[in-house]
Amino acid sequence: MKHIINESPHLKSYELKDNFPVVIRVRKFDENGAKEFSALMTKAHLTGQPIVPVVIDSYGGQVYSLMSMISDIQNSELPVATIVQGKAMSCGAILFSFGNEGLRYMDQHATVMIHDVSSGGFGKIEELKADVKEAERLNKKLYYMMAENCGKNKTYFLKLIHEKGHADWYLDSTECLEVGLAQKIGVPHLSVDIDVNFKFE
Repeated sequence: MKHIINESPHLKSYELKDNFPVVIRVRKFDENGAKEFSALMTKAHLTGQPIVPVVIDSYGGQVYSLMSMISDIQNSELPVATIVQGKAMSCGAILFSFGNEGLRYMDQHATVMIHDVSSGGFGKIEELKADVKEAERLNKKLYYMMAENCGKNKTYFLKLIHEKGHADWYLDSTECLEVGLAQKIGVPHLSVDIDVNFKFE
């Protein structure tokens, strides 16, 4: 995402604070990634910036880490823009759908991939049964939320995945527009105005 800084001609020099404004880049869905995401969301709320850009370029990862990031977005006091650059696969596709209304962007050459929640269970038969049951619960929960975010019936994505034989489903930017995932094609610019104001009282 391109940063544009508009500076006042009255300034000889300036220095922005470290990582200001905050732009969150999501590549991994794991414990460390979720922890960093939460910390940056908190930091963004302290900068005075009007929006939190979340750039997604990820192959996916752990569902529970995704759930933590979703919670941070849902509890954000600032609007969140989600921007896909490169790829948003698996967990990345779900997170993409949680950008605020009108703020879901996708680069024209990016790819989204949707598939069923994967189970990495092992152990005794009863443990495997419990793991499969939990995977099914998460699968429904995530795709219900994704459909709601896209203005669809709650079973919309589950039915499409079933029709595609539960294989990995790849979508380009145009297809993402058609199903309501992407709302704008292209990557937005983040503009920062640095000005000098005068008052005489």
